[in-house]
Parts: sequence; C-alpha cells; structure tokens
Amino acid sequence: MTKEIEVTGGSRVYIGGAEELLQQLLPKKRVIVISDSNIDRTHHDLIAPYEHILIGQGEQAKSLATLESIYRQLIDMGADRSTFILGIGGGIVTDVAGFVASTYMRGVEFGFVTTTLLGAVDASVGGKNGVNIGGFKNMIGVFSQPRFVVCDAALLATLPPREFRAGLAEVIKTAILGDAELFAILENASFDTLRNNKALLDDVINRCVRVKSSVVAEDEREGGRRRILNLGHTIAHAIEKSSNKLNHGEAVAVGLYHITHSALAQGLIWEGDANRIFALIEQYGFDTTLPIERKQLLDAIKGDKKRTGDSLHIIVPMAIGRVADRLYSFERLSEIL
Repeated sequence: MTKEIEVTGGSRVYIGGAEELLQQLLPKKRVIVISDSNIDRTHHDLIAPYEHILIGQGEQAKSLATLESIYRQLIDMGADRSTFILGIGGGIVTDVAGFVASTYMRGVEFGFVTTTLLGAVDASVGGKNGVNIGGFKNMIGVFSQPRFVVCDAALLATLPPREFRAGLAEVIKTAILGDAELFAILENASFDTLRNNKALLDDVINRCVRVKSSVVAEDEREGGRRRILNLGHTIAHAIEKSSNKLNHGEAVAVGLYHITHSALAQGLIWEGDANRIFALIEQYGFDTTLPIERKQLLDAIKGDKKRTGDSLHIIVPMAIGRVADRLYSFERLSEIL
C-alpha cells in the first residue's frame, strides 16, 4: 500500500513501488533521467524507458565540472523549459539532478526516485540541492523542492551492507532528534531484520520522512528550526573534508557518538539516554573512532558553511527524541569537542 507524505509547497514523498508510481506521477512531457553507471547496472529497467545522462560516482561527482557536463549534454539534446528532469539514484545523484533542474534555463520541473536508504530517509527529501567545492560539502546549492520523491524499499535490496548501514546512521539521527518510538523500534530490531523485513523498513522510512517533512514545513530555508536536522553533521562534514576513509553515513555515526559524549560532559543529557545512544550506534556496527587528528577536525569545522562570524550553531542531544540548537564560539568548541 502506497504511503503519501506532503513536505511543503506541493512536494510529496511516496513510499511504494517505483515503476507503478512513475506511471502515475510523471507529467505527460519529455523526461530526461540523470543517474549513474552503477544504478544503470543494478536498475537498468527503471532507467531504460527514458533518455538519460549518467554521471560519476562518489563525492567527487558532486562538482562544478559535473554540472557543466550535464548542462552541455542537455543543450545538445535540445532540452527546453518543458523538459522534466528525473533523478534516479542515491543522495549524490539527487543532489546533482536537483541542482541542475533548478538552474537549467532558470529552472525546470524535477522529481526523484531514491535507490539508497540514506537517500530515502534524508538526502532526497526537503529541497536541498547542491555540490561540493574545495572539499567543503554542499557549499554551492539551492533550496528547490522536487515535484515528488519515490521511496521504494524493494530497490534497496541491491545495496551493499556498507551502504545500507550508512543509511541507518541517518535513521538513528532522526530517532534521536524527533522520534523516541522509532529509537525503541531500532533497539528491538537488528541490521539483518531491517534488511529483510520490507514492512518494517517501510515503517522506518515513513517515520523518518514524516519527522523531516514536519521540520522542513516549518523552516524550508534553514533559518532556524531546520538546523536540528544537522545533528552529528558538523563533525561528519569536517571528517569528510579531511579524510576519504569514511562514507557520509559512517561519518555521521562518528559525529553522533562524539556530540553525545560532549553533551554528556556538559551535563545536557541524562547518562541513561546517552548510554542508549552509544549502545544503538554500536548495535548497528559503526566504528566511532575519529579518523583524523583533533586539530585537523577543529580546523575543518571552522570552514563550516553554517558558521556565524567566529561562532557556529551546534545541535546537541538533550534526550532521546529531543535536541537543542546551541551557538558556540570556536574557542568554546575547542573545549567541548
């Protein structure tokens, strides 16, 4: 049974079968797919009916060079303002496709089919589209909502264990910041259970999307409340800028672990809740060791795009299901991290 969730501005997330939903959701006009070679290999039947452009894989594909290549291909293909851009892939594909659609000819309609757990619960939802530059994550981007996002748990069956686990980091983040019941569900499940129980996975995705969509509806352009979605991400983005040892989800798990330790040391969270967070991160197989030196981490954090002068908004867990947005000076940050 398909679940439908409104995000904001008419954008909707659908949880159900991708092929059937696309038949209903795609407008009756030219569709050009943006995807990557891995998705073309694992889900060729989903891409084959449409003209398509394939990009590279990994964070290096989220670049200005990739954007220019796509723009040139769209021009060569004769794409105009009536063209609909469909991003099929994980968070990197949807970030790039959304940015391209939002800027090509000053903007064309677009939608997504997400093929990763991380994309389903976070990256493809909420209207953030962007690319990296100089090692800084998503430094160039726009807020622009897709017409729709399709999340089909059946597409996640081809994910390698490491990529599925990466998505679970964002699920854990969501549970900590806004759904204590989801946190308990995760405690009573396991990695293998979530991979093999489609009904349970659908429920987890549904809960994550509802949390995120409620936050985005209040603050689409991240002027205030939406910042809570960055729980664990300040540390994660600094790690990703400084090292290629971890993927995004793994870096988020490290960020969640260390910011919870910091909150505990500051007396902001009860020890029992902090220990439950530590235990859940360990339960799902994450290594929480910082892969870089502390000074390198702090230097990278100073370049975070969410800084305000010599201060930075940091989201800290206060309890399971509740977080706070705190503004710390960089000097204070060096003390608490």
